[in-house]
Amino acid sequence: MADRQAITDLFGPAIYSYTRAQALEDGVLVDAGPMAQEAGFRYPVALTQAVWERYIVPDERARRLGQSESGRLWDTLWMAKLAARATQGQAIFFRLYFIMKARQRRLVTLKALCGLGDQGEPVITIMLPEED
Repeated sequence: MADRQAITDLFGPAIYSYTRAQALEDGVLVDAGPMAQEAGFRYPVALTQAVWERYIVPDERARRLGQSESGRLWDTLWMAKLAARATQGQAIFFRLYFIMKARQRRLVTLKALCGLGDQGEPVITIMLPEED
């Protein structure tokens, strides 16, 4: 709390802040829910809307090949968890394949960032490498 007070003293009170809860409610972040716990995460995990729409939700052709949101989410969480075990630090980059249109496999790099939630609790966000 002393750090927050120092920042407030230096810059003044915050005019506006966008919370993680608001981002989840607005769909800017998508909660990984209980599947994150099943994959071994101890902290809440969310994915950015860009990751969700681009890689987790399969198009119709990929669905016909057996791809599903739950399967893609599990693969993403599992690979993030393996990378987290092998790496130290707040930002972890990991790679995995997604089956895309016409049976095309695409190797994708994603980033998992461990930060603080609205109440200062640890949270994890999975995002595209260029996202913050």
